[in-house]
Amino acid sequence: MPEGGRGRGRRGSAARTPLSRDRVIRTAMAVADEKGSAALSMRAIAEPLGVEAMSLYHHVAGREDVLDGMVDAVFGEIDLPPRDTDWKTATRHRALSARAVLRRHPWAVALLDSRTRPGPATLRHHDAVLGALRAGGFSVALAAHAVSLIDSYLYGFVIQELSLPFSGPAELDEVAGALLRDLPADTYPHLTELVTEHALKPGYDYADEFTFGLGLILDALRPDEDTRASR
Repeated sequence: MPEGGRGRGRRGSAARTPLSRDRVIRTAMAVADEKGSAALSMRAIAEPLGVEAMSLYHHVAGREDVLDGMVDAVFGEIDLPPRDTDWKTATRHRALSARAVLRRHPWAVALLDSRTRPGPATLRHHDAVLGALRAGGFSVALAAHAVSLIDSYLYGFVIQELSLPFSGPAELDEVAGALLRDLPADTYPHLTELVTEHALKPGYDYADEFTFGLGLILDALRPDEDTRASR
């Protein structure tokens, strides 16, 4: 079959599912998940949809509009803090959910707080996070401090986690084993100890490092009413 025939067949099949803003945004996210946001162009989004890049402009204003939609979709995937529990449990639940979502979309960390036109899911998310803290006795100022602290830890941990040369126990064993073979134990005793007595212990999961640090932060935060009571 000629190249033109194959192209028409591909576009005809895609055309049976009408384009929409949501399809464009979801496809853009899939492209970014695979190739990173730097590779995101209107042509790169159009190709898996089986359309020409110009067709996308009926649904999005351009690349920046696509990025706005992608960020809003990411916030929409993060669980809101549950309302039927205390602030600490609710905040922990939201942070754990956010970490999982950001691991699924590695490009998102750098974009989450960069948009000047936040969408409804973004606004709903931020309002719910602040609402959980306010309901727990935090003042407006202390709630702002808490959100900044938690998100700085969350984003920083995810960036570090995504940069690690392993993604699971099997790869960790391989990386750590190679490190130990090349590491003179008598020269770097503490590094050797860390690998053998911590990272290579059965059941070790790097995610535990996140929950440990998150627990420290949440235990250190105290609502204003608790602070006043202690004084």
